[in-house]
Amino acid sequence: MISLVGLPGSGKSTVGRHLARRLGVSFLDSDALIEKDLGCGIRTFFEREGESAFRAVEARVLAALLETSSSVLSTGGGAVLLAENRRLLRERSHVVYLRSTPEELFRRLRHDRNRPLLQVADPLQKLRVLFEERDPLYREVAHFTIDTGRPSVATLVNMIAMQLELAGICLVERNVAHQPGGSPQE
Repeated sequence: MISLVGLPGSGKSTVGRHLARRLGVSFLDSDALIEKDLGCGIRTFFEREGESAFRAVEARVLAALLETSSSVLSTGGGAVLLAENRRLLRERSHVVYLRSTPEELFRRLRHDRNRPLLQVADPLQKLRVLFEERDPLYREVAHFTIDTGRPSVATLVNMIAMQLELAGICLVERNVAHQPGGSPQE
């Protein structure tokens, strides 16, 4: 399992989908699966029940997802806030931290109205606070850190694939080994 962590807007879902396709494995998006579990959008649940209730649901879903293998998992930006989530991520997957500066994230997210934590008067300042709070947690859990900057999605996927290969991690081979007659996919 490859897990992607990072702040909202760092590219976890987009890069994750492309990386999964490149590795020939399934893609899992924890936020999408949480919404399915909740029966409503994260923003709606967040506003109605609060952040701590959301984090409890997120932890339960994340623990279940980390039981799977040969997948790429995009986590929610705050998944690392709970120590148990960090432990599970680190032990049950190869964690890639997609590191983005608050300024870069603001450029990408300035018109996004679906991220509950950014619905504030000064989203750039909020991103700076989130970065200060979460960057050490992402670093703690990460096996690999990729600075997103301005590379294309394809370049980021290539950078991650190269890091995985250099580390001897190849989900495709593991996936194929469990399927008789399987062959690697690009």
